[in-house]
Amino acid sequence: MSRRYFGTDGVRGEVGRMPITPDFVLRLGYSAGTTLIERERERGLASRHGRPAVLIGKDTRISGYMLEAALESGFAAAGVDVLLAGPIPTPAVAYLTRALRLHAGVVISASHNPYHDNGIKFFGSDGAKLPDSVELAIERHLGEPMGCVASSELGRARRIDDAAGRYIEFCKSTFPNDLDLRGMKLVVDCAHGAAYHIAPMVFHELGAEVVPIADKPNGLNINDGVGATVPESLTHAVRQHGADLGIALDGDGDRLLMADASGKTYGGDELLYVMACQRVRGHGLEGVVGTLMTNLALEHAFKDMGVDFARAKVGDRYVLEMMQERGWVLGGENSGHLICLDRHSTGDGIVSALQVLAALKVLGQQLDQVCAALELYPQTLINVRLTAGFDWQDSEPIREACRAVERTLNGSGRVLLRPSGTEPVLRVMVEGRDPLAVARGAEHIADIVRRVSGC
Repeated sequence: MSRRYFGTDGVRGEVGRMPITPDFVLRLGYSAGTTLIERERERGLASRHGRPAVLIGKDTRISGYMLEAALESGFAAAGVDVLLAGPIPTPAVAYLTRALRLHAGVVISASHNPYHDNGIKFFGSDGAKLPDSVELAIERHLGEPMGCVASSELGRARRIDDAAGRYIEFCKSTFPNDLDLRGMKLVVDCAHGAAYHIAPMVFHELGAEVVPIADKPNGLNINDGVGATVPESLTHAVRQHGADLGIALDGDGDRLLMADASGKTYGGDELLYVMACQRVRGHGLEGVVGTLMTNLALEHAFKDMGVDFARAKVGDRYVLEMMQERGWVLGGENSGHLICLDRHSTGDGIVSALQVLAALKVLGQQLDQVCAALELYPQTLINVRLTAGFDWQDSEPIREACRAVERTLNGSGRVLLRPSGTEPVLRVMVEGRDPLAVARGAEHIADIVRRVSGC
């Protein structure tokens, strides 16, 4: 069975258009609840544990109220209890689901997208994103008529008043007990998102002087010119306030970007490198998982450090799956989704920032000093639209164009073609030491793709 609604990070889209409509989200809640109960019965736990319970958290989008109510009704109709946490980061839902011994966690968020988009993503009882098999089971139930359990079996709902406080304490617990942040001045960009009332408190309570920005959500301003995907506000504030470092999260708090005192920004590849440097010096590091888009320079740096490196498909869920398969604790994407499995079960912007800060303390260096040894290779990415039904993988002219570009890179670069999962677009990426050769190579392959696809 192929996916119809679930993408790499749950169900997402524009509010008011399928699938982000009240009626669909109602059915999604019911289908997820029904799947949850079926799994409990298969494991022989339904009667022993009583009614299943799920946690629902959300970011600060105005549509969150509507979708929260629809999800709550759907779960209740399936006979599942609901705990409502209000606005909290995605990784907070993962943590609380595990800490409260719940059956599942649900996040209402579209991450770094603008306010008019929203989405639904699920976590299992272990605090990890649901496997494909469970998402497919939910989709199967979505194709069936919606029902409702007997009144005596309906789920109940209640609010958790201390969700933010619990998560703040958890984040602080991931920072070494023998270290603190006293003497550091940090700008924290909350993207007017789910971490607006949490992230500044975490860093403040660990001793830092905190300058919060983008911490006044109004339902419409999430990610609007701020956050990890738009670093200009962060870099300006760092220079304006004379801060030591800047920390930027995205709307749901699972993505991280940092800036040094000069305003230079550092993405996921560089921050992953900083954490790896500290761990290699400490207790050793067997391997790190990146993605197909991870910069080649990082792979070479890990090789020089004696650390294995593996590439997963793009998407933090695939990074996590490969980390679990190999028994490794560190991985991430250049987009800023960083995972430290010895600290949390999922990617977490606040926890990742704390790991970077701890690494800088242990290494006794500034961010720019540690990253000076990592010179990222230039990358050129071109999105090429394809004619519907065109099989680019079976095109000999495209294969030959890729081989020709690889020859010009002389073994010091790579070519990657990757289809978009949401639109008829082929992403052409070329990477290497020579920026001119990289740009020319990407344009050459893109031109060939346009010509042979007829688009």
